[in-house]
Amino acid sequence: MTFLRKSMTAIAVAATLGVSATAFAAETGGLKITIVNAQGQPVAGAKVMVSSPESLVSKEAVTDAEGVVRLTGLDPSNKYEVDVTGNGFEPFEANNLRVTTGKVLSFSYAVGDSGIEKIAVTGRQIAALDTTSSVVATDITLDLTESLPTQRSYQNYLQLAPGVKPSLDNNPSSKSGVNYSDIPDPKTGSAGSSSDNVYYIDGVNVTDNSTGTFGANFNSEIIQEQQIITGGVPAKYAGGAGLVSRVTTKSGSNEWHGSINYYMQNDSLVSDYDHEEQAEGSFKNFDTAVTLGGPIIKDQLWFFASYQLKNEKTDVTNPNTGAFARSVERDEKLGFAKLTWQATDDDRLTVTYFNDPTTISGSDDINTLNNRDRARDQGGDNYKIEYSHSWDDVVLNVGYFSHEGELTDNAADQSTSNDVAYKGGNPTKADLSLGGLGANTIRFRNKETAYFNLEYYLYTDFGDHTIEFGFERETNENISNQVYTGEGAIYTSIAKQNSGVSLGEYIGSGWSGIRTIASADLERIIEAMGESSDSAYYTGILDSDSDGVISNDELKALTFNSSDGNPGGQINNYRIVQVQQAESKLETKGTTFYIQDSWTLDSLTVAGGIRAEKWDHYASTGDKIFTFDWEYAPRLSVVYDVNGDGESKVWAFAGRYYDPIRTNMTSFAGNLTGSVREEQLWVNDHWLTYRTRGGIGTQDAFFSPNTKTPYTDEFMIGYSMNVAEDMSVSATYTDRKTSDILEDYDLGLYDEQGAYAGTWLELPLSYFGYTERPDSNYVIGTLAGGERKYKGYELTFRKHRTDNWQMLVSYTHNEAEGNSNSDSNADYQGDWGALDPRAPNQYGKQPGNVADQFKVIGSYYFDNGFEIGAIYNWNSGTRYSETQAIGSRHLPVMDDAYDYQGVVDTWISEGAVGSHTTPSYGTLDLRIKYSMDIDDTYKAEFFMDIFNALDDQAVTREQDLLNGDGDTQFGEALGWVEPRRLYLGARLSF
Repeated sequence: MTFLRKSMTAIAVAATLGVSATAFAAETGGLKITIVNAQGQPVAGAKVMVSSPESLVSKEAVTDAEGVVRLTGLDPSNKYEVDVTGNGFEPFEANNLRVTTGKVLSFSYAVGDSGIEKIAVTGRQIAALDTTSSVVATDITLDLTESLPTQRSYQNYLQLAPGVKPSLDNNPSSKSGVNYSDIPDPKTGSAGSSSDNVYYIDGVNVTDNSTGTFGANFNSEIIQEQQIITGGVPAKYAGGAGLVSRVTTKSGSNEWHGSINYYMQNDSLVSDYDHEEQAEGSFKNFDTAVTLGGPIIKDQLWFFASYQLKNEKTDVTNPNTGAFARSVERDEKLGFAKLTWQATDDDRLTVTYFNDPTTISGSDDINTLNNRDRARDQGGDNYKIEYSHSWDDVVLNVGYFSHEGELTDNAADQSTSNDVAYKGGNPTKADLSLGGLGANTIRFRNKETAYFNLEYYLYTDFGDHTIEFGFERETNENISNQVYTGEGAIYTSIAKQNSGVSLGEYIGSGWSGIRTIASADLERIIEAMGESSDSAYYTGILDSDSDGVISNDELKALTFNSSDGNPGGQINNYRIVQVQQAESKLETKGTTFYIQDSWTLDSLTVAGGIRAEKWDHYASTGDKIFTFDWEYAPRLSVVYDVNGDGESKVWAFAGRYYDPIRTNMTSFAGNLTGSVREEQLWVNDHWLTYRTRGGIGTQDAFFSPNTKTPYTDEFMIGYSMNVAEDMSVSATYTDRKTSDILEDYDLGLYDEQGAYAGTWLELPLSYFGYTERPDSNYVIGTLAGGERKYKGYELTFRKHRTDNWQMLVSYTHNEAEGNSNSDSNADYQGDWGALDPRAPNQYGKQPGNVADQFKVIGSYYFDNGFEIGAIYNWNSGTRYSETQAIGSRHLPVMDDAYDYQGVVDTWISEGAVGSHTTPSYGTLDLRIKYSMDIDDTYKAEFFMDIFNALDDQAVTREQDLLNGDGDTQFGEALGWVEPRRLYLGARLSF
């Protein structure tokens, strides 16, 4: 509560500084309604009132001299009703108007002369477009998701948006978002997951503060609307190189509504696998949910609640031998409750709770060995309370949100982990991966947010303004406790058959399996030998020319031939020993505000805004370790309604998105009281400690004083137009560049005294903001020369649901290049000259990019109750590099050492980066649904989803390790589209 009190104090201070004259846009939309007479002349003075059975908010206003009324602050719904009354014409009503978050859509009605009875009309929606906005977004409505074959989650709905790339872990990349990790996931591989997205629920950011991926699951039955923004992000939203997903939840209504549904699938509903590498183990799953909402006090107090239970059981079987490996169960329990109180016409209080506890007993991927499997507990409780007050042209929102996110892993095999590297032979994956996973890890990623929002509408003779202001205070916690299993160490060994290999040969090419020591470690090892109490011993065995100094070449002559104490009986080489184990709690605290004005004069709209962010990082001791001072992100758009009728627009947008440093880097720089680990090299007959990780004795890293916040600059132009009633087409071009990429640096290599001193790789201490070298293993800084560039265009067609059908068609082309895939992670690029962005052969096509995508999404419903929905997704394949395994990473393959401009290293091979592409493929998914009414009260629906209806089990992933992994060779298929699968379901609602 201290956090809340401080945040509310800051909010009060901001209010006293005159911000009441500005405003912040809540998760609402608006309508622009034009009333004309039979002759097409504007009707002034008409009273227009709008309401929806899905919202407690109703609005009314009187048309101006142009016959126009603007109604804002409306909750999203496609069931708005309009009542129009006035002198000289009979009252009439229209229904089924659509309000979308963040948009002002236009409707026009012609009224008849007086003397006729009240009439009901549907009205013509003259703009599926918002001709005042440059935001590129896809509105995912209930009538769309409930007619399509989807996996019933807000993350899976992201795949419906144009340009969103294929993803198995439901964190897809969009446009310039990084879509590649050099630490491949056992199931999804190196590509298909982005850490650049931002996830909002009811206006609150729930993105995981450490990984940058979605931080919460929730029941798909609670979604009222989801909007996916892929460009032109307004200043009120955090944004980066990825997409912005914002979900608005349901709120009950004046009538009782509820539902119960059940979906199921098992192995009998799945076609046979075409590839012998895939196992046909048995499985079964079900997904059931109940919802109930209604009035506690009509027109004043509503509630909506839901509970979803998802369960999946899978038997994992070896595809080659048919042997049973393990049984895996995933159990999710997703609860939701929301209370909405309209205390007065102008005051509303909303209280929301949801949770997402999930247990996963293991991996269902056969490529995960039993001894490297793990069980996971994840999820937690989430609370939100929000108060809003409305004046005539001002809306105030004040709120507080608390998010708990557990992510705990426990190793299935508690023995010591031992990865083994082979040169030659034909090792299997089991040969390469001895022992257990190596550690049990308890994690919590928690978040608290307090915010203050104002929205102000100003109408003048010289245009209309929507002025917005917002202030937010956010605290992120990253709590972790890692406990090494077995003997308290993790080993990386050399295969017994390679006994006698030298260190120089070991860091060369041609190896299978994981290696941890690289050429970048040589200077650090020599320094550790010199500072050791056994320095004379090391000099005696390695100083071959007797000059009293151990050189790199002399160290490379060190041989490995001992298996003393090795847990797998292999040859000792490297291990990391946990010498202290304790919980670590890291924090970041951010202050954010934005101010923005959208000004519309006739057919022209200019929207200018600025978003400002300031972040403090706190170590596990509670001490502040770094402040990223205020960063200002300007955003500007110009939109022109081409004919002034709301039917078409041309627009341009330019803006900057900052990507604040996440708590994973806080942990790297601030783990002073948690786990302490020693990295050790086997030298002759004992272990040499050459680096200590964590702890207050030798801090692992410092944020260097000159470290900058990464950012992406975006420029977009576009054109959109209506081609028929409720049909529109659009074309956009996007140019983005990401700069000031973050990395960690080994100053022992880069500064004036380092191994690269005097060469083109040198970075003086002044580059980092130091006058002398700090006492830490690394420093976190801005990656010199690092950049990513993206250019692409997109064509879309959208028809909303009318005349029994709806459709979304899109084609996207992407060009992505760069010299870094780092994204707020401590990687090798500042620790090894060969991987430096400025190094030869590093710049190239971005791994993970998908150059071309084509999507067709649509449904058609018949008058007899049947509906058919379809999704067709085609992509041109995913780029990947030729790699080698170093540590846990897959790094670009390198040549034998040679001199490049005065620096000798094993430089990246020419053409290794982004040089290969997986085959193109397309998938067709279908839904067949039958709906029937029962006694005019109940509605029964029956579903059958057919995923991969054509049963095209195309290759989705290929081996990127140039020497294979023991079971597969470079370029061999590692992943395929799943066979045709049926999914059955039913829903009863009232």
